Amino acid sequence: MGFAQTKKFDIKVAFENSPYMQETYKLNHPRVEVLGDVCAANYAEIKKKYGSIDVVIGGPPCQGFSNANRQRNHAISQNNMLVKQYIRAILELQPKAFVMENVSMLKSDVHRFFLSKSDRSILRQYEIPSKNTPVRLIEKQYSFRGAEAIIRKKEKVKQYLWPESHYLEMNVVLKYSKNSKKLKNTLEKHQKKLQEIAQQHITENIKDHILQKDSEAFSAVNQYYSGEINAEALVEKILPALMIQRMLSTANEIYENKIVVDSFSAKDGVVANIRSFAVFDYLKAILESEKNGYVIKNDVLCAADYGAPQKRMRFVAIGIKKEISPEISLPKGTFEEEHYRKVREAIEDIEDVEPVTEVESDHGIKLEPKENLSDLARTLRDSKILKNHMITNTTETAMDRFKALKQGENFHALNDSLKTNTYTDASRTQRTIYLRLNYDEPSGTVVNVRKSMWIHPTLDRAISVREAARLQTFPDSFVFCGTKDKQYQQVGNAVPPIMAKAIADHLAKALENGTEGEDIGR
Repeated sequence: MGFAQTKKFDIKVAFENSPYMQETYKLNHPRVEVLGDVCAANYAEIKKKYGSIDVVIGGPPCQGFSNANRQRNHAISQNNMLVKQYIRAILELQPKAFVMENVSMLKSDVHRFFLSKSDRSILRQYEIPSKNTPVRLIEKQYSFRGAEAIIRKKEKVKQYLWPESHYLEMNVVLKYSKNSKKLKNTLEKHQKKLQEIAQQHITENIKDHILQKDSEAFSAVNQYYSGEINAEALVEKILPALMIQRMLSTANEIYENKIVVDSFSAKDGVVANIRSFAVFDYLKAILESEKNGYVIKNDVLCAADYGAPQKRMRFVAIGIKKEISPEISLPKGTFEEEHYRKVREAIEDIEDVEPVTEVESDHGIKLEPKENLSDLARTLRDSKILKNHMITNTTETAMDRFKALKQGENFHALNDSLKTNTYTDASRTQRTIYLRLNYDEPSGTVVNVRKSMWIHPTLDRAISVREAARLQTFPDSFVFCGTKDKQYQQVGNAVPPIMAKAIADHLAKALENGTEGEDIGR
Protein backbone atom coordinates (compact mmCIF):
# COMPACT_ATOMS: atom_id res chain seq x y z
CA MET A 1 0.00 0.00 0.00
CA GLY A 2 2.77 2.42 0.92
CA PHE A 3 4.65 1.75 -2.32
CA ALA A 4 1.46 2.16 -4.36
CA GLN A 5 0.68 5.49 -2.66
CA THR A 6 3.91 7.00 -4.05
CA LYS A 7 2.59 6.50 -7.62
CA LYS A 8 6.20 5.74 -8.57
CA PHE A 9 6.00 1.96 -8.47
CA ASP A 10 3.98 -0.42 -10.61
CA ILE A 11 3.31 -3.51 -8.49
CA LYS A 12 2.98 -6.60 -10.68
CA VAL A 13 3.02 -9.76 -8.55
CA ALA A 14 2.35 -10.62 -4.92
CA PHE A 15 2.63 -13.87 -2.95
CA GLU A 16 0.17 -14.53 -0.13
CA ASN A 17 -0.84 -17.98 1.09
CA SER A 18 -3.84 -17.05 3.27
CA PRO A 19 -7.16 -17.07 1.34
CA TYR A 20 -8.54 -14.20 3.45
CA MET A 21 -5.49 -12.05 2.90
CA GLN A 22 -5.50 -12.91 -0.79
CA GLU A 23 -9.08 -11.66 -0.95
CA THR A 24 -8.11 -8.41 0.78
CA TYR A 25 -5.10 -7.97 -1.51
CA LYS A 26 -7.08 -8.54 -4.70
CA LEU A 27 -9.83 -6.17 -3.64
CA ASN A 28 -7.45 -3.31 -2.86
CA HIS A 29 -4.85 -3.96 -5.57
CA PRO A 30 -6.98 -5.25 -8.49
CA ARG A 31 -4.20 -4.86 -11.09
CA VAL A 32 -1.76 -7.09 -9.23
CA GLU A 33 -1.42 -10.81 -9.93
CA VAL A 34 -1.80 -12.52 -6.55
CA LEU A 35 -0.22 -15.97 -6.23
CA GLY A 36 -0.23 -18.43 -3.33
CA ASP A 37 2.61 -20.38 -1.74
CA VAL A 38 5.88 -18.48 -2.25
CA CYS A 39 7.80 -21.75 -1.85
CA ALA A 40 6.41 -22.74 -5.25
CA ALA A 41 7.33 -19.43 -6.91
CA ASN A 42 8.70 -19.68 -10.47
CA TYR A 43 10.68 -16.49 -10.91
CA ALA A 44 11.82 -17.37 -14.42
CA GLU A 45 8.15 -17.39 -15.48
CA ILE A 46 7.55 -14.06 -13.73
CA LYS A 47 10.47 -12.44 -15.58
CA LYS A 48 9.27 -13.93 -18.86
CA LYS A 49 5.80 -12.49 -18.30
CA TYR A 50 6.64 -9.07 -16.82
CA GLY A 51 10.25 -8.41 -17.77
CA SER A 52 12.89 -7.45 -15.25
CA ILE A 53 11.71 -6.75 -11.71
CA ASP A 54 13.25 -3.62 -10.20
CA VAL A 55 12.29 -4.02 -6.54
CA VAL A 56 11.39 -6.90 -4.21
CA ILE A 57 9.58 -5.94 -1.00
CA GLY A 58 8.30 -8.18 1.77
CA GLY A 59 8.02 -9.08 5.41
CA PRO A 60 8.86 -12.77 5.80
CA PRO A 61 8.08 -13.92 9.35
CA CYS A 62 11.00 -15.19 11.38
CA GLN A 63 10.14 -16.51 14.81
CA GLY A 64 13.58 -17.58 15.94
CA PHE A 65 13.87 -20.39 18.40
CA SER A 66 13.57 -18.51 21.69
CA ASN A 67 9.94 -19.61 21.88
CA ALA A 68 10.67 -23.16 20.80
CA ASN A 69 9.07 -26.15 22.43
CA ARG A 70 6.44 -24.40 24.53
CA GLN A 71 3.47 -26.72 24.69
CA ARG A 72 5.00 -28.59 21.76
CA ASN A 73 5.32 -25.59 19.52
CA HIS A 74 7.73 -26.58 16.80
CA ALA A 75 11.34 -26.07 17.82
CA ILE A 76 12.44 -25.93 14.20
CA SER A 77 10.16 -23.15 13.00
CA GLN A 78 9.01 -23.59 9.42
CA ASN A 79 8.42 -19.85 9.29
CA ASN A 80 12.17 -19.40 9.18
CA MET A 81 12.02 -21.01 5.76
CA LEU A 82 10.20 -17.93 4.48
CA VAL A 83 13.27 -15.78 5.11
CA LYS A 84 15.21 -18.17 2.88
CA GLN A 85 12.41 -17.93 0.29
CA TYR A 86 12.67 -14.15 0.41
CA ILE A 87 16.41 -14.38 -0.26
CA ARG A 88 15.72 -16.85 -3.10
CA ALA A 89 13.43 -14.27 -4.72
CA ILE A 90 16.24 -11.71 -4.68
CA LEU A 91 18.85 -14.18 -5.95
CA GLU A 92 16.68 -15.35 -8.85
CA LEU A 93 15.14 -11.99 -9.81
CA GLN A 94 18.30 -9.93 -9.16
CA PRO A 95 16.29 -6.71 -8.63
CA LYS A 96 17.92 -3.29 -8.48
CA ALA A 97 16.79 -2.97 -4.87
CA PHE A 98 14.88 -4.68 -2.09
CA VAL A 99 13.19 -3.82 1.21
CA MET A 100 12.66 -6.34 4.00
CA GLU A 101 10.59 -5.65 7.11
CA ASN A 102 10.22 -7.71 10.25
CA VAL A 103 9.84 -7.49 13.99
CA SER A 104 12.41 -5.34 15.73
CA MET A 105 14.14 -8.43 17.14
CA LEU A 106 15.31 -9.79 13.77
CA LYS A 107 18.85 -8.48 14.12
CA SER A 108 19.18 -9.94 17.61
CA ASP A 109 20.91 -13.16 18.45
CA VAL A 110 17.54 -14.78 19.17
CA HIS A 111 16.66 -15.05 15.49
CA ARG A 112 18.86 -17.83 14.22
CA PHE A 113 18.64 -20.77 11.85
CA PHE A 114 19.52 -24.23 13.06
CA LEU A 115 22.17 -25.66 10.76
CA SER A 116 20.77 -28.29 8.41
CA LYS A 117 22.84 -30.54 6.20
CA SER A 118 21.87 -28.49 3.15
CA ASP A 119 23.22 -25.30 4.78
CA ARG A 120 26.78 -26.55 5.24
CA SER A 121 28.04 -25.62 1.78
CA ILE A 122 26.42 -22.15 1.94
CA LEU A 123 28.04 -21.39 5.29
CA ARG A 124 31.43 -22.43 3.91
CA GLN A 125 30.96 -20.52 0.64
CA TYR A 126 29.94 -17.24 2.29
CA GLU A 127 31.94 -17.69 5.51
CA ILE A 128 28.88 -17.26 7.72
CA PRO A 129 29.76 -17.64 11.41
CA SER A 130 27.97 -20.30 13.45
CA LYS A 131 28.01 -21.33 17.11
CA ASN A 132 26.89 -24.13 19.35
CA THR A 133 23.32 -23.74 20.61
CA PRO A 134 22.22 -26.16 23.33
CA VAL A 135 18.61 -27.29 22.87
CA ARG A 136 17.23 -28.88 26.02
CA LEU A 137 15.05 -31.83 25.10
CA ILE A 138 13.98 -32.76 28.62
CA GLU A 139 14.63 -31.42 32.12
CA LYS A 140 16.68 -33.49 34.57
CA GLN A 141 13.68 -34.23 36.82
CA TYR A 142 11.82 -35.95 33.96
CA SER A 143 14.81 -37.62 32.34
CA PHE A 144 15.60 -41.32 32.79
CA ARG A 145 18.30 -43.89 32.12
CA GLY A 146 18.41 -44.70 28.42
CA ALA A 147 16.77 -41.44 27.27
CA GLU A 148 19.85 -40.33 25.33
CA ALA A 149 20.17 -43.72 23.63
CA ILE A 150 16.54 -43.52 22.45
CA ILE A 151 16.78 -40.04 20.91
CA ARG A 152 19.91 -41.09 19.03
CA LYS A 153 17.79 -43.48 16.95
CA LYS A 154 15.16 -42.03 14.64
CA GLU A 155 13.19 -45.29 14.57
CA LYS A 156 12.99 -45.42 18.38
CA VAL A 157 11.80 -41.83 18.54
CA LYS A 158 8.98 -42.50 16.09
CA GLN A 159 8.07 -45.73 17.88
CA TYR A 160 7.35 -43.95 21.16
CA LEU A 161 5.68 -40.81 19.78
CA TRP A 162 1.94 -40.51 20.45
CA PRO A 163 -0.35 -39.54 17.59
CA GLU A 164 -0.59 -35.74 17.46
CA SER A 165 -4.29 -35.80 18.43
CA HIS A 166 -3.53 -37.78 21.60
CA TYR A 167 -0.85 -35.32 22.64
CA LEU A 168 -3.06 -32.28 22.02
CA GLU A 169 -5.88 -33.75 24.12
CA MET A 170 -3.55 -34.39 27.06
CA ASN A 171 -1.76 -31.08 26.69
CA VAL A 172 -5.06 -29.21 27.11
CA VAL A 173 -5.02 -30.41 30.73
CA LEU A 174 -1.59 -28.89 31.26
CA LYS A 175 -2.53 -25.68 29.49
CA TYR A 176 -5.12 -24.78 32.14
CA SER A 177 -3.33 -26.29 35.13
CA LYS A 178 -2.95 -22.92 36.89
CA ASN A 179 -6.61 -21.97 36.63
CA SER A 180 -8.67 -24.51 38.57
CA LYS A 181 -12.06 -23.42 37.23
CA LYS A 182 -10.93 -23.52 33.60
CA LEU A 183 -9.13 -26.81 34.21
CA LYS A 184 -12.27 -28.50 35.55
CA ASN A 185 -14.40 -27.10 32.71
CA THR A 186 -11.84 -28.33 30.18
CA LEU A 187 -11.73 -31.80 31.70
CA GLU A 188 -15.51 -32.00 31.56
CA LYS A 189 -15.55 -30.85 27.94
CA HIS A 190 -12.84 -33.34 26.87
CA GLN A 191 -13.96 -36.31 28.98
CA LYS A 192 -15.19 -38.55 26.17
CA LYS A 193 -12.07 -38.13 24.00
CA LEU A 194 -9.63 -38.45 26.89
CA GLN A 195 -11.23 -41.67 28.14
CA GLU A 196 -11.28 -43.13 24.62
CA ILE A 197 -7.58 -42.37 24.18
CA ALA A 198 -6.71 -43.68 27.64
CA GLN A 199 -7.75 -47.22 26.72
CA GLN A 200 -5.08 -47.31 23.99
CA HIS A 201 -2.22 -46.48 26.38
CA ILE A 202 -2.94 -48.34 29.61
CA THR A 203 -0.82 -51.47 30.06
CA GLU A 204 0.09 -53.65 33.02
CA ASN A 205 3.41 -54.86 34.47
CA ILE A 206 5.42 -53.02 31.84
CA LYS A 207 9.14 -52.49 32.45
CA ASP A 208 9.72 -50.03 29.60
CA HIS A 209 10.07 -46.59 31.26
CA ILE A 210 8.31 -44.58 28.53
CA LEU A 211 5.38 -46.98 28.20
CA GLN A 212 5.13 -47.13 31.99
CA LYS A 213 4.85 -43.34 32.24
CA ASP A 214 2.30 -43.34 29.40
CA SER A 215 0.23 -45.91 31.26
CA GLU A 216 0.46 -43.99 34.54
CA ALA A 217 -0.65 -40.78 32.84
CA PHE A 218 -3.67 -42.29 31.14
CA SER A 219 -4.60 -44.36 34.20
CA ALA A 220 -4.70 -41.05 36.09
CA VAL A 221 -7.22 -39.78 33.53
CA ASN A 222 -9.57 -42.63 34.41
CA GLN A 223 -8.89 -42.15 38.12
CA TYR A 224 -9.90 -38.50 37.83
CA TYR A 225 -13.19 -39.29 36.10
CA SER A 226 -13.98 -42.03 38.63
CA GLY A 227 -13.40 -39.57 41.48
CA GLU A 228 -10.28 -41.27 42.90
CA ILE A 229 -8.00 -38.21 42.41
CA ASN A 230 -8.58 -34.48 41.99
CA ALA A 231 -7.58 -32.28 39.04
CA GLU A 232 -4.33 -31.10 40.65
CA ALA A 233 -3.19 -34.70 41.22
CA LEU A 234 -4.07 -35.51 37.60
CA VAL A 235 -1.79 -32.74 36.35
CA GLU A 236 1.06 -34.02 38.49
CA LYS A 237 0.65 -37.59 37.21
CA ILE A 238 0.54 -36.70 33.50
CA LEU A 239 3.52 -34.33 33.54
CA PRO A 240 6.29 -36.98 33.16
CA ALA A 241 4.63 -38.53 30.10
CA LEU A 242 4.02 -35.13 28.49
CA MET A 243 7.62 -34.02 29.07
CA ILE A 244 8.86 -37.25 27.47
CA GLN A 245 6.58 -36.64 24.49
CA ARG A 246 7.96 -33.13 24.07
CA MET A 247 11.47 -34.57 24.08
CA LEU A 248 10.53 -37.09 21.41
CA SER A 249 8.73 -34.46 19.34
CA THR A 250 11.75 -32.15 19.27
CA ALA A 251 14.07 -35.04 18.46
CA ASN A 252 11.75 -36.05 15.63
CA GLU A 253 11.84 -32.50 14.24
CA ILE A 254 15.63 -32.56 14.30
CA TYR A 255 15.58 -35.73 12.19
CA GLU A 256 12.80 -34.57 9.85
CA ASN A 257 14.56 -31.26 9.15
CA LYS A 258 18.01 -32.91 8.79
CA ILE A 259 19.43 -30.67 11.51
CA VAL A 260 23.11 -31.22 12.29
CA VAL A 261 23.69 -32.31 15.91
CA ASP A 262 27.28 -31.99 17.11
CA SER A 263 26.61 -34.06 20.21
CA PHE A 264 24.05 -35.15 22.80
CA SER A 265 24.54 -34.78 26.54
CA ALA A 266 22.68 -36.46 29.40
CA LYS A 267 24.47 -34.88 32.36
CA ASP A 268 21.67 -32.43 33.18
CA GLY A 269 18.56 -33.75 31.52
CA VAL A 270 19.04 -34.40 27.80
CA VAL A 271 20.56 -31.68 25.63
CA ALA A 272 21.20 -31.63 21.88
CA ASN A 273 24.15 -29.44 20.91
CA ILE A 274 23.21 -27.94 17.56
CA ARG A 275 25.06 -25.43 15.43
CA SER A 276 23.14 -22.30 14.53
CA PHE A 277 23.72 -19.04 12.67
CA ALA A 278 22.07 -15.62 12.84
CA VAL A 279 19.38 -14.90 10.25
CA PHE A 280 20.73 -11.46 9.46
CA ASP A 281 24.33 -12.71 9.14
CA TYR A 282 23.01 -15.18 6.57
CA LEU A 283 21.14 -12.50 4.61
CA LYS A 284 24.01 -10.00 4.59
CA ALA A 285 26.73 -12.52 3.75
CA ILE A 286 24.86 -13.82 0.72
CA LEU A 287 23.45 -10.57 -0.67
CA GLU A 288 26.50 -8.38 0.00
CA SER A 289 28.83 -10.95 -1.58
CA GLU A 290 30.74 -9.97 -4.70
CA LYS A 291 28.60 -12.37 -6.70
CA ASN A 292 25.31 -10.62 -5.84
CA GLY A 293 26.60 -7.10 -5.28
CA TYR A 294 24.15 -5.38 -2.96
CA VAL A 295 24.92 -2.76 -0.35
CA ILE A 296 22.58 -3.03 2.64
CA LYS A 297 21.47 -0.60 5.34
CA ASN A 298 19.33 -1.70 8.25
CA ASP A 299 17.84 -0.18 11.38
CA VAL A 300 14.93 -0.42 13.76
CA LEU A 301 12.38 2.24 12.78
CA CYS A 302 9.55 3.69 14.86
CA ALA A 303 6.33 4.26 12.91
CA ALA A 304 5.55 7.36 15.00
CA ASP A 305 8.62 9.08 13.52
CA TYR A 306 6.93 8.90 10.12
CA GLY A 307 3.51 10.19 11.16
CA ALA A 308 1.70 7.10 12.47
CA PRO A 309 -0.12 7.63 15.80
CA GLN A 310 1.59 4.48 17.03
CA LYS A 311 4.96 3.60 18.58
CA ARG A 312 5.48 0.54 16.42
CA MET A 313 9.10 -0.64 16.25
CA ARG A 314 10.09 -2.62 13.18
CA PHE A 315 13.37 -3.84 11.74
CA VAL A 316 13.85 -2.67 8.15
CA ALA A 317 16.66 -3.64 5.79
CA ILE A 318 17.05 -1.89 2.45
CA GLY A 319 19.46 -3.00 -0.26
CA ILE A 320 20.55 -1.61 -3.62
CA LYS A 321 22.93 -2.86 -6.28
CA LYS A 322 26.39 -1.35 -5.74
CA GLU A 323 26.60 -0.58 -9.45
CA ILE A 324 23.59 1.74 -9.04
CA SER A 325 24.70 3.37 -5.81
CA PRO A 326 27.74 2.71 -3.57
CA GLU A 327 25.63 3.39 -0.49
CA ILE A 328 22.01 3.45 0.64
CA SER A 329 20.27 4.91 3.68
CA LEU A 330 16.90 4.65 5.37
CA PRO A 331 14.59 7.67 5.42
CA LYS A 332 14.75 9.91 8.45
CA GLY A 333 11.51 10.46 10.31
CA THR A 334 9.91 13.89 10.11
CA PHE A 335 8.13 13.81 13.50
CA GLU A 336 9.96 14.54 16.74
CA GLU A 337 8.74 12.71 19.85
CA GLU A 338 7.12 15.81 21.36
CA HIS A 339 5.08 16.20 18.17
CA TYR A 340 4.06 12.56 17.67
CA ARG A 341 0.53 12.14 16.40
CA LYS A 342 -2.00 10.98 18.98
CA VAL A 343 -4.76 8.37 19.00
CA ARG A 344 -7.30 11.22 19.00
CA GLU A 345 -6.10 12.45 15.60
CA ALA A 346 -6.74 9.03 14.06
CA ILE A 347 -10.11 7.92 15.44
CA GLU A 348 -11.96 10.68 17.29
CA ASP A 349 -13.86 11.77 14.18
CA ILE A 350 -15.67 8.39 14.03
CA GLU A 351 -16.40 8.20 17.77
CA ASP A 352 -20.07 9.00 17.08
CA VAL A 353 -20.42 6.28 14.39
CA GLU A 354 -22.15 3.20 15.81
CA PRO A 355 -20.14 0.05 14.96
CA VAL A 356 -21.59 -3.29 13.86
CA THR A 357 -20.78 -6.58 15.57
CA GLU A 358 -21.07 -9.12 12.74
CA VAL A 359 -19.43 -9.45 9.32
CA GLU A 360 -22.85 -10.09 7.77
CA SER A 361 -24.01 -6.67 9.01
CA ASP A 362 -21.02 -4.78 7.63
CA HIS A 363 -22.66 -3.22 4.59
CA GLY A 364 -20.82 0.05 5.12
CA ILE A 365 -21.88 3.07 7.15
CA LYS A 366 -22.46 6.40 5.42
CA LEU A 367 -20.14 9.10 6.71
CA GLU A 368 -21.48 12.62 6.91
CA PRO A 369 -19.08 15.50 6.20
CA LYS A 370 -17.27 16.72 9.31
CA GLU A 371 -15.40 19.92 10.10
CA ASN A 372 -12.31 20.56 12.23
CA LEU A 373 -10.67 17.30 11.26
CA SER A 374 -7.02 16.68 12.14
CA ASP A 375 -4.58 16.49 9.24
CA LEU A 376 -4.33 12.75 9.75
CA ALA A 377 -8.11 12.21 9.87
CA ARG A 378 -8.53 14.31 6.74
CA THR A 379 -6.07 12.02 4.95
CA LEU A 380 -7.54 8.76 6.22
CA ARG A 381 -11.20 9.79 5.73
CA ASP A 382 -11.08 9.26 1.96
CA SER A 383 -14.35 7.37 1.58
CA LYS A 384 -17.97 8.36 2.09
CA ILE A 385 -18.69 4.81 3.24
CA LEU A 386 -17.05 3.37 6.36
CA LYS A 387 -16.40 -0.37 6.16
CA ASN A 388 -14.84 -2.65 8.79
CA HIS A 389 -16.18 -0.50 11.65
CA MET A 390 -16.89 -3.74 13.46
CA ILE A 391 -16.30 -4.78 17.07
CA THR A 392 -16.48 -7.89 19.21
CA ASN A 393 -19.59 -8.73 21.19
CA THR A 394 -18.87 -7.77 24.78
CA THR A 395 -19.53 -10.24 27.60
CA GLU A 396 -20.80 -9.09 30.97
CA THR A 397 -17.38 -9.78 32.55
CA ALA A 398 -15.57 -7.80 29.85
CA MET A 399 -18.00 -4.90 30.19
CA ASP A 400 -17.39 -4.74 33.95
CA ARG A 401 -13.67 -4.48 33.21
CA PHE A 402 -14.19 -1.87 30.49
CA LYS A 403 -16.12 0.35 32.89
CA ALA A 404 -13.49 0.03 35.61
CA LEU A 405 -10.52 1.12 33.47
CA LYS A 406 -9.40 4.69 32.79
CA GLN A 407 -7.46 5.84 29.74
CA GLY A 408 -3.99 4.31 29.68
CA GLU A 409 -4.84 1.57 32.21
CA ASN A 410 -4.74 -2.16 31.51
CA PHE A 411 -5.68 -5.50 33.06
CA HIS A 412 -3.26 -5.02 35.96
CA ALA A 413 -5.12 -1.90 37.15
CA LEU A 414 -8.28 -3.94 37.84
CA ASN A 415 -9.37 -5.02 41.30
CA ASP A 416 -8.60 -8.67 42.03
CA SER A 417 -12.32 -9.45 41.90
CA LEU A 418 -12.32 -8.52 38.19
CA LYS A 419 -9.25 -10.60 37.30
CA THR A 420 -10.55 -14.06 38.09
CA ASN A 421 -11.39 -16.92 35.72
CA THR A 422 -9.99 -15.47 32.53
CA TYR A 423 -6.27 -16.07 32.14
CA THR A 424 -4.27 -19.10 33.20
CA ASP A 425 -1.99 -16.92 35.32
CA ALA A 426 -3.41 -13.42 35.78
CA SER A 427 -0.20 -12.08 37.32
CA ARG A 428 1.73 -12.79 34.10
CA THR A 429 -0.78 -11.17 31.77
CA GLN A 430 0.84 -8.78 29.29
CA ARG A 431 0.35 -5.06 29.81
CA THR A 432 -1.30 -4.74 26.41
CA ILE A 433 -4.28 -6.85 27.56
CA TYR A 434 -7.48 -4.94 28.34
CA LEU A 435 -5.72 -1.69 27.48
CA ARG A 436 -7.91 1.40 27.33
CA LEU A 437 -6.23 3.66 24.79
CA ASN A 438 -5.28 7.21 25.74
CA TYR A 439 -6.59 9.80 23.28
CA ASP A 440 -3.68 12.12 23.97
CA GLU A 441 -0.81 9.69 23.36
CA PRO A 442 0.29 7.53 20.45
CA SER A 443 -0.81 3.93 20.86
CA GLY A 444 1.59 1.07 21.44
CA THR A 445 2.13 -1.53 18.74
CA VAL A 446 -1.19 -2.46 17.17
CA VAL A 447 -1.49 -6.24 17.38
CA ASN A 448 -4.61 -8.37 16.99
CA VAL A 449 -6.56 -5.99 19.22
CA ARG A 450 -9.48 -8.41 19.43
CA LYS A 451 -7.33 -10.95 21.27
CA SER A 452 -5.75 -8.20 23.36
CA MET A 453 -9.16 -6.68 24.17
CA TRP A 454 -8.16 -3.08 23.47
CA ILE A 455 -10.75 -0.57 24.66
CA HIS A 456 -11.89 2.71 23.11
CA PRO A 457 -10.54 5.78 24.97
CA THR A 458 -13.97 7.15 25.94
CA LEU A 459 -16.55 4.50 25.04
CA ASP A 460 -17.11 1.22 26.88
CA ARG A 461 -16.51 -0.99 23.89
CA ALA A 462 -13.69 -2.67 22.01
CA ILE A 463 -11.63 -0.92 19.36
CA SER A 464 -13.11 -1.69 15.94
CA VAL A 465 -11.24 -3.19 13.00
CA ARG A 466 -11.46 0.20 11.27
CA GLU A 467 -10.13 2.07 14.28
CA ALA A 468 -7.19 -0.32 14.50
CA ALA A 469 -6.63 0.19 10.76
CA ARG A 470 -6.69 3.96 11.27
CA LEU A 471 -4.00 3.62 13.97
CA GLN A 472 -1.99 1.75 11.33
CA THR A 473 -2.74 4.67 8.89
CA PHE A 474 -4.80 2.63 6.42
CA PRO A 475 -7.22 4.98 4.63
CA ASP A 476 -10.94 4.22 4.92
CA SER A 477 -11.01 3.21 1.24
CA PHE A 478 -8.82 0.19 2.07
CA VAL A 479 -11.24 -2.63 2.93
CA PHE A 480 -10.32 -5.80 4.84
CA CYS A 481 -11.95 -9.16 4.03
CA GLY A 482 -12.56 -12.39 5.90
CA THR A 483 -13.92 -13.26 9.33
CA LYS A 484 -13.85 -10.74 12.14
CA ASP A 485 -10.76 -12.31 13.69
CA LYS A 486 -8.98 -12.53 10.33
CA GLN A 487 -9.65 -8.84 9.74
CA TYR A 488 -8.19 -7.90 13.12
CA GLN A 489 -5.23 -10.19 12.43
CA GLN A 490 -4.51 -8.63 9.03
CA VAL A 491 -4.52 -5.14 10.52
CA GLY A 492 -2.20 -6.19 13.35
CA ASN A 493 0.26 -7.90 10.99
CA ALA A 494 0.52 -4.96 8.61
CA VAL A 495 3.22 -2.36 8.03
CA PRO A 496 1.82 1.17 8.57
CA PRO A 497 1.40 2.51 5.01
CA ILE A 498 2.60 5.96 6.08
CA MET A 499 5.98 4.48 7.08
CA ALA A 500 6.11 2.23 4.02
CA LYS A 501 5.45 5.27 1.78
CA ALA A 502 8.36 7.14 3.35
CA ILE A 503 10.64 4.16 2.63
CA ALA A 504 9.29 3.84 -0.91
CA ASP A 505 9.75 7.54 -1.69
CA HIS A 506 13.28 7.41 -0.33
CA LEU A 507 14.11 4.31 -2.39
CA ALA A 508 12.62 5.84 -5.55
CA LYS A 509 14.94 8.84 -5.23
CA ALA A 510 17.95 6.57 -4.76
CA LEU A 511 17.03 4.58 -7.86
CA GLU A 512 16.31 7.70 -9.92
CA ASN A 513 19.63 9.26 -8.96
CA GLY A 514 21.48 6.04 -9.62
CA THR A 515 19.91 5.26 -12.99
CA GLU A 516 19.92 8.80 -14.38
CA GLY A 517 16.28 8.88 -15.32
CA GLU A 518 15.97 5.28 -16.56
CA ASP A 519 12.39 3.99 -16.10
CA ILE A 520 11.96 2.19 -12.78
CA GLY A 521 9.20 0.92 -10.64
CA ARG A 522 8.25 -2.66 -11.46
